Parts: sequence; C-alpha cells; structure tokens
Amino acid sequence: MTALVRYQIALLARSQRWLAPVVLYAAFVAVGVQGGQPVLDSLGYGAAALLPVAAWLTRLCVTGEPPAARHVTAAATSPARAHLAALLTAFGCAAALGVAATAFVVLVSKWADTEGQVRINPLGAAGAGLLAVLTCALLGTAVGALGSRPVLHGTGWSIALTATGALLALVTAGSPARLTVNALVGGSHAGAVPLPLVPFAVAVLLAGAVGAAVCGLSSRRG
Repeated sequence: MTALVRYQIALLARSQRWLAPVVLYAAFVAVGVQGGQPVLDSLGYGAAALLPVAAWLTRLCVTGEPPAARHVTAAATSPARAHLAALLTAFGCAAALGVAATAFVVLVSKWADTEGQVRINPLGAAGAGLLAVLTCALLGTAVGALGSRPVLHGTGWSIALTATGALLALVTAGSPARLTVNALVGGSHAGAVPLPLVPFAVAVLLAGAVGAAVCGLSSRRG
C-alpha cells in the first residue's frame, strides 16, 4: 500500500490538478479567518470549508490515473487496493491541509470566547480543531468516493452528486460534520473547549464503510 500511495501522490502532484482546491481552501481560510476573532469560531469555519475540498480532492485522485495505467496497476495488485490507495491519498492531502489551517487559525485568532471574557486554552482549541478537520476530511472523502467511479462514471452526474453530497453533509441534522462545527461554535459561546469525539468516531465508521463498499465495487465495475 505504501508504494501505491506514493504512486498516487506522484500522479496528483504532477497533474497540478490539486492547485485549484488547495488555492480555493487557502483563500477561504485567509478571507474568512481574521486576526483577533474567537479561536473556536474560526476553527469551526476552517473545518467546514475543508469538507467540499476533501470531496474535490477525492474526485481528482480517483479519476486522475489514465485508464490504461489504471488497468496495469489493478493487474499488478488488485482493483480494490489500487482504489483504496487513491482514497487514502485524497484523505491524507485533505488532512494535511486541515492541520496547516488549524495551526494558522490558532496562531492568528484570539484565545477567548465569543464575548472575549473567558480565556480559551490554545492547545485544547488546537486539539478540538484537529478533531474537527479530520472529521470533515473523512466525510468529504466519503462523499467524493460516492460521487466518483466506480459508483458513477458520467462527469456531469458525478460532479452534481459530489457537490450536493458535500452540502448535505454540512447542513443535515445529525451529520458528524455539522455536530462537530456546532460543538466548536457552542464551545466558543460557553467559554469551554469541546471534545467532539463521538462525531469523529461516527465519521471514521462512515468513511470506513463507504471505502470498503466502493473498493469492493471497483473489483467488479472498474
């Protein structure tokens, strides 16, 4: 798997298709996070913006390999392993973006609650922010996996489903992403750092189930 993931990273890096989602996310964070804003609110914003970017990166990784090369890779290993490597690469890239954004937010934000009366521990806030970005990265990867081959092969429907799925993952009641972001915002109002472990655990289970399903399907549909 290590060699397959390195191969996928090299494909993504050389294609330069990663530039658009990375620049877009950087712009969202740079514009939406201003110095002196409450740290937990800003962390919630950064995590929410990462979900559609993770879905976008997943589509790029899953569809970036030329068909002939994909068949060779699948023959050398297996279609499921090759597809899993693409999903792991997408998640890793999204998680790396989220970690960088979390560090930036903690550095420039105000370590206080929404009212500016209660001090927020920056290390605790960073931990909660990391859980939030990992949760959103997992869900974004799952959405991107469902909106790409082998589930959908048509570009139009694939993009539409991915965009719709990312939106629903952010706004649907009970979604781990929404619960995590709401926990950060609520913690900012209450002056306490939340620890959204349950939404993170649910996101891990959902992403694992989706990954297993689409990798199994790739063995049959390619």
